Amino acid sequence: MKLKWFGHSCFLLTADSGVKVLIDPFDPEVGYKLPPQEADIVTTSHNHEDHNYLKAVSGKFKHLNKPGAFSERGIEITGIVTYHDKVQGKKSGRNVVFKFTVDGLNICHCGDLGHVFTAEQLQALGPVDVLLVPVGGNYTIDHELAAEVCSLVSPKVIIPMHYKTEVNDYPIAGVDLFLTRMGGGKVLDKPEIELTPNSISSYAPVVVLSYK
Repeated sequence: MKLKWFGHSCFLLTADSGVKVLIDPFDPEVGYKLPPQEADIVTTSHNHEDHNYLKAVSGKFKHLNKPGAFSERGIEITGIVTYHDKVQGKKSGRNVVFKFTVDGLNICHCGDLGHVFTAEQLQALGPVDVLLVPVGGNYTIDHELAAEVCSLVSPKVIIPMHYKTEVNDYPIAGVDLFLTRMGGGKVLDKPEIELTPNSISSYAPVVVLSYK
């Protein structure tokens, strides 16, 4: 499986079979460049245009934006209801966390998670190999709560997302606070990595991808 980060919270998962899953595509206002994408499956965690910009996707695709259990093109997907804030959605609405089982690996995308997982949510989530977690704060959990989420989930690889960079002027923190809180990590100069059940242990516990 290949995993590519386009910036913000947008990732592309490409299975060995060639099936493509695009997660949380963003609109041009975000600042990153998202080239036109072809995908078989598109998931959106919530209805904000920095996470649900379907105009970026061409062709016929399956769009998932609700909780439930789904099986699409050989990929098992679980959507779990969470919230965009700490007050059960009263401020910013709900958020769907999606877990994907691709080529023997479990990848969890937290969307704009605004709180620490409950025991019930953790049970519904089950085992996670790769955790894609927001760390910038303000609109989502910050670096401290993200570290707590990571501890609860216990993934093999953590990839931070939704943080401030030089092309994004959102009032959120950069990734450095999270890296310090986690005791460091491996910063790569590329946007994509390839993972298998056998190779995943060769990666650092925290991996920072480049959107360039």
